[in-house]
Amino acid sequence: MKARQLIDGATYGPDALKVIGQAFDEAWRDIAGNFGDDPSEIEAARLELAEAVLSVAHEDSRDVAALKSGALQAMALEFRNRQLGETLK
Repeated sequence: MKARQLIDGATYGPDALKVIGQAFDEAWRDIAGNFGDDPSEIEAARLELAEAVLSVAHEDSRDVAALKSGALQAMALEFRNRQLGETLK
């Protein structure tokens, strides 16, 4: 899947990549049920989550829970901003 390829190909050390991957997997388990059954919507959501995890990660990332929380917050903020933008149109 493209989301895991994005994470696995990120330029972080092996320890950080392991934590980032785990944070992604745990976050996805928490939110997967919100995206229906359409494979293209699921893949888009996974890619968005991968980008959110990477946006809050850094080379010293070692706290799975903090990365997961930060990524979910970033994703929720992006969703809210998208909804606001649609409302203002």
